[in-house]
Amino acid sequence: MQNPFENALAQIDRAVAVQSFDGDFLARLREPEREVRVAIPVKMDDGRTRMFEGYRVQHNSARGPYKGGIRFHPQTEMNEVKALALWMTMKTAVANLPMGGGKGGVTVDPKKLSAAELENLSRGWVRMLAPIIGPRRDVPAPDVNTTPQIMAWMVDEYEKLTGDTTCATFTGKPLTHGGSEGRGEATGRGGWFVFDALRETVGIMRECTVAVQGMGNVGGNAARIFRENGAKIIAMSDSKGGVYDENGLDPAAVEAYKKEHGSLAGFSASFATRAVTNAELLELECDVLVPAALEHQIVAENAPRIKARMILELANGPTTPEADDILLSNRILVVPDILANAGGVAVSTFEWEQNLIGEHWSEQDVVEKLRIQLSREAANVHARAAALNTDLRRAAFVIALERLQEAMG
Repeated sequence: MQNPFENALAQIDRAVAVQSFDGDFLARLREPEREVRVAIPVKMDDGRTRMFEGYRVQHNSARGPYKGGIRFHPQTEMNEVKALALWMTMKTAVANLPMGGGKGGVTVDPKKLSAAELENLSRGWVRMLAPIIGPRRDVPAPDVNTTPQIMAWMVDEYEKLTGDTTCATFTGKPLTHGGSEGRGEATGRGGWFVFDALRETVGIMRECTVAVQGMGNVGGNAARIFRENGAKIIAMSDSKGGVYDENGLDPAAVEAYKKEHGSLAGFSASFATRAVTNAELLELECDVLVPAALEHQIVAENAPRIKARMILELANGPTTPEADDILLSNRILVVPDILANAGGVAVSTFEWEQNLIGEHWSEQDVVEKLRIQLSREAANVHARAAALNTDLRRAAFVIALERLQEAMG
């Protein structure tokens, strides 16, 4: 398996090939400011104590506090977390947010834990890492397999340990714990705003065909929001496989079926519905392909078979550098993750700002702020790509690197 951190560094190198930057600045950016690995003792339901490996990588704080999610996943390891932290640094910079980049995680399959064990693990992560996080230092958030409830446990534990009552150390919280309106669907909605700002550059109408890989918070909300705005969702999948229907799917019906049956096997919307694997979904003929699952889904091997006109990366790192070259040569527009999925960190930043000043903004205000922020930055990235005669990813990295170099002096 490819090293995701090496891929992230390769993306920086590819950007530097189209615009030069100071060598000392680049050397500093290639290494996280801090990497922390902790052993978390968790009391299990049977009374024994089990140790879990946890992580926090604080990549860069030049533009503001470290910002980035915490993922609970059995494949989580340090190189993945380092890559995600670097991408967060780039994401907050390209979205022009007053934040840096970080990431955290625990190597665990949360589906195998009871609710009590999950709470113990969540609070344990905070106890081990409380000395290096805080509202002006490092502001974690949800990521893969972590939820607003987990954030509520974490913010409660942090308050017990430190006495901090701002609720600003964690974002993605429930509304009852200082959360922001619009946070749950922010990544999917932000993806729609970025798509809408760029679609005319490749002649895609709002009434386009869309295939979505991943049915978590991001993929599920993206499918629903795209459909509400006129798109036809022709395929959806979870980690076990998916469904395809050329006549279109109702995302709410697909998600309800999965909730009831545990998988999409047997789902039928019409005579045209058929099962597809995740690999097959990526290669469907459609206007927009939305990878919203995990890293390394579009690689050199399958990139030549991608038929979408646009790839909107709502997952982190779904496309490898080798695949990028193939997609570019095939005139497929790749909207990079650091722009496409920045809606989540943008609204997390809004949540942090609300917590610090003791305000609670309306959903309408939050959504409008998000639309303005991401539409503006999408236009900036597109303009820079045209000026440099390059792809959107390299253009986005160039803009992020410029902002970081200015902040780092």
